[in-house]
Amino acid sequence: MNVANSLSRQIIVSMSAVVLCVIALAVVGSYVFYAVLWTIAPPTELEMEANEWLPTGVEWVWMGLITCVSLGVGAAVAVKLSKRILAPLNSVAASLRSLADGDLDARAVAPDLSLGEAALLVNDFNSMANRLKRMAEEQAFWNAAIAHELRTPLTILRGRLQGLAEGVFAPDTAQFYSLLGQVEGLTRLVEDLRVVGMSDNGHLELALQEVELADALEAEARLFEPSLNGAGFALQLNLRKGPVHCDADRIRQALLALLDNIRRHATPGIVSIELGSDERGHFLRVADEGPGVDAAFAEHIFEAFQRGERSRSRAQGGSGLGLTVVRAIAIAHGGAVTCRTALNSGTLFELSWPGAALFKTQP
Repeated sequence: MNVANSLSRQIIVSMSAVVLCVIALAVVGSYVFYAVLWTIAPPTELEMEANEWLPTGVEWVWMGLITCVSLGVGAAVAVKLSKRILAPLNSVAASLRSLADGDLDARAVAPDLSLGEAALLVNDFNSMANRLKRMAEEQAFWNAAIAHELRTPLTILRGRLQGLAEGVFAPDTAQFYSLLGQVEGLTRLVEDLRVVGMSDNGHLELALQEVELADALEAEARLFEPSLNGAGFALQLNLRKGPVHCDADRIRQALLALLDNIRRHATPGIVSIELGSDERGHFLRVADEGPGVDAAFAEHIFEAFQRGERSRSRAQGGSGLGLTVVRAIAIAHGGAVTCRTALNSGTLFELSWPGAALFKTQP
């Protein structure tokens, strides 16, 4: 508040000084005018003796009155102007102090008569405050979601290991494979978190090169095929041959995440995988035969820890990060990933990215 009062006084003093300078210039300017006039047309001796060039008492009173009135008007304008400037600034300052104290709901207010620049400052501050609140909410959500995802496998591991130590379970191969499966699930979760974190920070690096991507994707799909067959799915491949500019390992990782998502969520049937190119660049499409995704949920399906109502992934150990990883890989390639309903009422995921020439033009 002291700073605001000081700034207000400075504005008033500055405006008063401007008024005084204008009056002084007007008075001095009149004398300069008469000096020039006398140089061009000198006055007569009679005019000089009459001292008609000096102001009379009434004129002095008039100039003093005009000076006082001008100063009053200048001060009034300065006060009004300072309020229009300082009111939004004071609101921003108070809101900043509230934010610093942890109140993320603090917002600044700009009076209706605020200057455009001051109102813009208030709007920018409120936008920043809204973003800070969203970030805090997202951080809280992520902390809770990660803790929830870690709790299930860790509880299982703890229970099984305690049972083995106390002799409740026989230390056979099945038990060790079960424990290994939980450890692998934790490993996948940690890797997914690492990829998503690096993508959010813009540090997800790619090893870009021209590769025969079709062969790499076919090999990855065949490795995952037994798991799909066991869940009632059949693979259908349509992979265009030819060099593709990408990070093959990351695209394979994205394909694996998409196939795993289908195995957990889709109705058993044919899973089609298509690799091709068009005028935009390259694309990888993975489609199932149903039951599809609600349009409202499709807008958020690539966000972390999102699950539809029919999701079975929690019961089967899914992390809720698979599609988020796919989006991170697509963005790192300068592309995008979309989810839409296919012609057969199934779900179609399309990962697209520019070709080598287009990719080099990306910022």
